[in-house]
Amino acid sequence: MDFVAGCIGGAAGVLVGHPFDTVKVRLQVQNVDKPLYRGTFHCFQSIVRQESVTGLYKGIGSPMMGLTFINAIVFGVQGNTMRLLGEDTPTNQFLAGAAAGAIQCVICCPMELAKTRMQMQGTGGKQSSSKKLYKNSLDCLVRIYRQEGLSGVNRGMVTTLIREMPGFGVYFWAYDVLTRSLGCEPNDRYMIPKLLFAGGMAGIASWLSTYPVDVIKSRLQADGVGGVNQYSSIADCVRQSVRKEGYMVFTRGLTSTLLRAFPVNAATFATVTLVLMYARRGEEDPKDCEPAQPSHHTQIQQQTSSM
Repeated sequence: MDFVAGCIGGAAGVLVGHPFDTVKVRLQVQNVDKPLYRGTFHCFQSIVRQESVTGLYKGIGSPMMGLTFINAIVFGVQGNTMRLLGEDTPTNQFLAGAAAGAIQCVICCPMELAKTRMQMQGTGGKQSSSKKLYKNSLDCLVRIYRQEGLSGVNRGMVTTLIREMPGFGVYFWAYDVLTRSLGCEPNDRYMIPKLLFAGGMAGIASWLSTYPVDVIKSRLQADGVGGVNQYSSIADCVRQSVRKEGYMVFTRGLTSTLLRAFPVNAATFATVTLVLMYARRGEEDPKDCEPAQPSHHTQIQQQTSSM
């Protein structure tokens, strides 16, 4: 039931956060010489005006399809790693999170490739006049595989790995530290707000720690749209980006990302909490959430299905 609740909560998080992710990707990969958007809010307005509200949800099928598999991998690997490490400490939470982040890249990388390509489709054009190259996320991956093979489907795998390992490590570490600091007594009337706050802030901390890598990942995965490849490698992408736009390039889309991070985790936690509340009605009271209790993170981590 924890797994099912986590999946439902993750789906709620995707629905809430995907528009912000679309804006983030558009800002990260737009041409600096001919920018279409002046900033986060202008990008929001432009997408809605030119492509309608549905434009904000382009590519949502990909994260929705991969959600169940990613949840299973992340929480399965994280839980098993914690059991192998034995002691429930913030450091072990980081190591377990990093291990989970590394393994789930197998699903995450192709999923985000399709999401990025779908989000870039029809950029700057009217919805009715823009030609669609991909019908949906699955069609996108099939077309990429036919044209570029397995390497094409896994474009950006190295940068995804570099982002996900420390990203998930920081996420679980920050969440662990915050929940320990805030306390989580089962009879505390503010327990749920505390969990929501901890999850949201952990998501923000995770994104801040790896955001520059995410910019490069997005650019590499968007490269080749239209048949022209601009970057030959990760290093070449970094060099060209810095040379043309300076080091501030690594903050492109950061505002929309941070705006997305908190509500996504809040939606995830709220949904999971409600599902578990109704599903476990009549069962024994939840165990204490104090740091000394080993069950603390087993219960809470299964409520955090995505960043």
